[in-house]
Amino acid sequence: MRMLVGFLREVMGFFVDDGLFAFAILGTVVLAALVATVMPRTPIVAGAVLVFGCLVVLLANVIVASRR
Repeated sequence: MRMLVGFLREVMGFFVDDGLFAFAILGTVVLAALVATVMPRTPIVAGAVLVFGCLVVLLANVIVASRR
């Protein structure tokens, strides 16, 4: 059982290296979905939230990683 848990953690590590980064991207996607739901006639706003939100999260992650 312990070996299986270790294996699953390693496999998960292939896809999610930085958990905070993954949750921030997920939060950005949720925020863009909420904007798309609230303003269905202007999908460009939801797209802009998604693009710029992901760019901000990526930039913040790079800055934090460079300080380590």
